[in-house]
Amino acid sequence: MANSTSAALTRRALLGAFAATTLTAAPVYSKAFGFLKGAGDVRRLKMYSGRTGEKIDIIYWIEGEYIKESLKEVNYFMRDWRQNSSINMDTRTIDIMSASHNLMGISEPYMLLSGYRSPKTNNMLRSRSRGVAKNSLHMKGQAADLRLASRSVSQISRAASSCSAGGVGRYSSSNFVHMDCGPVRTWGR
Repeated sequence: MANSTSAALTRRALLGAFAATTLTAAPVYSKAFGFLKGAGDVRRLKMYSGRTGEKIDIIYWIEGEYIKESLKEVNYFMRDWRQNSSINMDTRTIDIMSASHNLMGISEPYMLLSGYRSPKTNNMLRSRSRGVAKNSLHMKGQAADLRLASRSVSQISRAASSCSAGGVGRYSSSNFVHMDCGPVRTWGR
């Protein structure tokens, strides 16, 4: 038992050291990029939607270039399924999602609860919950609400927060984490 605790601490210490060095070297555009360095210059996104039953496992960036066709698939996957409308998702949010996933060292896909939201959908959700922002970044394609069966809200939010690249909201009672590419901030419990 002592060996597994010691190994976990060593892994955490290494991840912390890695995070500290990559944050200083990361481009200004999004600090999440730094966490993706050393990933073989490939960025990947794995998700499924409980709402539509769709799955996506896609490489969307190789050797410094976003793959336009892959981003089109991501945009469609992250669409407002209620209105069947999509928008170009902000690649900074996609990078934060990918970097957070890599930091957790898992192969399980995210469950996407909400990506793009049309103003109509956002207003409908606002009428049902006070937790939905009037000017939500979801309406700009700059946010995602995600869940993992194998990780707690706390674990997911720590990974996303360590990217220091946008907003991270913890919604423990609803079992999901909000990630966006807006100003760096955290909220929730």
